[in-house]
Parts: sequence; structure tokens; C-alpha cells
Amino acid sequence: MRFSVLFLATAILLCGCDSSRVYEDYTEFKERAWKIQEPVTFEFEITNTQQQYNLYYEVRNSLDYPWQRIFVQYQLADSAGSTLAKKLVSNYLFEKSGKPLGRSGLGDVYDHQFMILQNYNFAQPGKYKFTLQQENRQDTLAGVLAVGLRVEVASEN
Repeated sequence: MRFSVLFLATAILLCGCDSSRVYEDYTEFKERAWKIQEPVTFEFEITNTQQQYNLYYEVRNSLDYPWQRIFVQYQLADSAGSTLAKKLVSNYLFEKSGKPLGRSGLGDVYDHQFMILQNYNFAQPGKYKFTLQQENRQDTLAGVLAVGLRVEVASEN
């Protein structure tokens, strides 16, 4: 409970003044582990199809995470259920030496943000679903506290 309150307060403070953010949300894993049978789905709405967007998946992990990398499959679908993008990605949470990567906020907790789609154009306004599935060949990923999705307006630079 204490972790949830701290997480929520931190997220509100960090996200409160972010004008490029269109959508951002996390799903917490109460057992501090991501089970393979627990895909996470986020639903968001796009109204401006003239704009380009960047999509990131986010991982919050502790030092209990036993591997260097995480393997995640993502799928982006439109409101009709048609798949627009799908890919298996691998990202590093720790250096080879075991030193954690990412931003450290609370003790042994680290936040990571990984680009998935850059300068992406949505063809139609409407609702979209984004699903994350862990693919580490392990039924349960200990030390994964939460995963999230961030959709932001791509900068013009």
C-alpha cells in the first residue's frame, strides 16, 4: 500500500507538467512479478491524425529482477481489432556488470522507458489498444513491479 501511494504521488508530480503527453498509464503487479499469463492492455484515444506520435513502453523493476534483459512482445490494434504493429523487442535493464540501468527513484526501484514507435501516424481518429506480453521463456518474471505505456506528440526537431 505504501509503495502504491508513493508511486501515485511521484507519477502525478512528474507527469503534471508534461505538455507533449497524450496518454500515460501503468499496470502494477501486486506480487512484484509479471506472470506470462498476464498480458497488459492499455486503451487510448487519438483525435489528431495530422500529428505524429512517439510510443514508449515503460518498465519499473527492482534489483530482484534476475536477468540482464527483458523480452516483450507488443501489439497495437485499432478499434476494429486490426493489428497495426506487432513486434518482439528486447531491452537491457542491467549492464553486463550487474549495475542497474534506468532512473532510480525509490531505493532498489528503477524506471525504464523504451521507444517502440517513433513519429508514428495514426490513419484514423478513434480508440486504440496496446498490449504488452512478457516473453522471457519464464512463467513469472520476479522483480517486475509495473509496466506502462506512454504516447506523446513527436517533437518537430
